[in-house]
Amino acid sequence: MRAKIAPSILSCRFAELGREVRAVDQAGAEWVHVDVMDGRFVPNITIGPVIAKAVRGVTSRIVDVHLMIENPDRYIPAFVDAGADFVSVHAEASPHLHRTLSLVRDLEAGAGVALNPSTPLSAVEEVLDLIDLLVIMSVNPGFGGQAFIPGSYEKVARARALVDAHRPGRIEVQVDGGVSPKTAPGLVKAGATVLVAGSAVFGHPGGAAAGVRAVRSAVEELPSGERRV
Repeated sequence: MRAKIAPSILSCRFAELGREVRAVDQAGAEWVHVDVMDGRFVPNITIGPVIAKAVRGVTSRIVDVHLMIENPDRYIPAFVDAGADFVSVHAEASPHLHRTLSLVRDLEAGAGVALNPSTPLSAVEEVLDLIDLLVIMSVNPGFGGQAFIPGSYEKVARARALVDAHRPGRIEVQVDGGVSPKTAPGLVKAGATVLVAGSAVFGHPGGAAAGVRAVRSAVEELPSGERRV
């Protein structure tokens, strides 16, 4: 099974949102990643359910909403109603993580937990039965275009071992931050199944479709024995 590519619209041209989403869809990206920031949990403000609904309206791909916000429980229903297939919350922003994940699942969406680079994997050990997606942040959240943190490869490998030991084949391991044709092969080799790519896709000189193809090509050049997915 090949790794899934999830272009992050944080890096797209918002004046041409529909065209950009259609381009990555037609290029074969399996997911579309929607980064939501509130200016409190992270030092930036981005988008809300209206944009998520607009994305849903132009693609049949998986819409993956990443909430980098405080009090995520207040907004989860609105994003699911807007068409989110997956909703991920940060362990650091959710003091009652079991309750928050249960809410996502009760609304019949896939439940994800994101971990900042400094947050240990132990933060999710008690909720593995409730998650469908484990998001490893390979940059500090808040802005696109940041440099990849090299230690993330090893953390992804440990994340893969953790989820496989508890729920083999049931939890996606997603990597968000600094994913590019250079870093993607090592991440897939470590066990990542979903690659969030923002500037590497939407900032590609040949356009977003070419960006998707560049990441895909880099991953598929791995010898089959080195692919963990």
